Amino acid sequence: MKASEFFTREQKSLIENAIRKAELYTSGEIRVHIESEIKGDVLDRAAYLFEYLKMHKTAERNGVLFYLAVKSRKFAILGDAGINAKVPSNFWDQIKESMAAAFAEGKFSEGLSEGILSAGEQLARHFPHQKNDVNELSDDISFGKK
Repeated sequence: MKASEFFTREQKSLIENAIRKAELYTSGEIRVHIESEIKGDVLDRAAYLFEYLKMHKTAERNGVLFYLAVKSRKFAILGDAGINAKVPSNFWDQIKESMAAAFAEGKFSEGLSEGILSAGEQLARHFPHQKNDVNELSDDISFGKK
């Protein structure tokens, strides 16, 4: 199965709407990247994509990447230095556990959307939306190998 075919059009819309909703209240940036398979460490791959997608270039270093390798059944959440300096050390683990529970029930788009909204709430606490805020990164889901 191709990564781009894992979610239906409606599910992709649900996820992208969650990104837009989460970003309404924060200057933080959230991206989702989905691949079919991964070889090697999931966090290493997420870190590579974080840089490839230029997520480290946000003004406040407050980007968050949700990475899924659907066929390999692995995922990671990676935050940039600005957000990681402000959230509790187990913050990403809490969101990941919640997402894993939803994924175990086959609720992939719902689990991902809830994880995005949770990240958005935390980002809003530390990086509130500014009047002059610019959407620095695309809200669209990116797919496949990069």
